[in-house]
Amino acid sequence: MISPHYNYTGHRNSYTGLNEIYFWTITINNWNHLLKNDDNKMIVISSLQWLVQNELVEIYACVIIPNHIHLLWQQLRINGKEFPKNSFEKFTAKSLVKKMKQQNDPEIKKYEVQASGRKYNTWLEIL
Repeated sequence: MISPHYNYTGHRNSYTGLNEIYFWTITINNWNHLLKNDDNKMIVISSLQWLVQNELVEIYACVIIPNHIHLLWQQLRINGKEFPKNSFEKFTAKSLVKKMKQQNDPEIKKYEVQASGRKYNTWLEIL
């Protein structure tokens, strides 16, 4: 039972700030099982490792499930003009699409979108 004196002061939806610990979930578009493949998991892990090595984030826990990821993490500083979570999303999305194209993977059709500025959308953030 939550104490009646507890007052949640955090933010909802996809708000993230610097130097705060968040439980963050990001899913594969349409809940497809893109992360079932170990090579695809390694793209995610490599991206997270890069963010840690460059002191952009601290990761306290990570769970990779075939269709989504859970992170308990803290974004420490901006990466150029964007938050580390945005760098993570952009890098992993481009890497996953590139891999599917190189392998002529028919699954790539599941991620095609009709949007200005992009042809594919691999991530769908849970709000």
